Amino acid sequence: MKFRVRYTKAAKADLRRLYSFLLDIDLGLARRMRNAISQGMSMLEDFPQACRKVTGSAPFLHELVIPFGAAGYVVLFEVEDNHTVTILAIRHQRESDYH
Repeated sequence: MKFRVRYTKAAKADLRRLYSFLLDIDLGLARRMRNAISQGMSMLEDFPQACRKVTGSAPFLHELVIPFGAAGYVVLFEVEDNHTVTILAIRHQRESDYH
């Protein structure tokens, strides 16, 4: 069964911000980041429960770690139901926490 992956407005803004940051440095690097995140997100269509759970009182929150260079990105998402995954936030691992 495939899950539908949807993004909140805040998650879309995160993607634009992360891409713009790298775009100012190197177009090729920005494109590689976009591809790495896209590949990671495609994994959520099939196996969202395989990602680590966020500790605390929210049992449906998970994190996907996407390696990229010496660090990577962390995607906070919620498994809404048996058909839908909602991306809530995307951060570089060296950014402040988003919980």
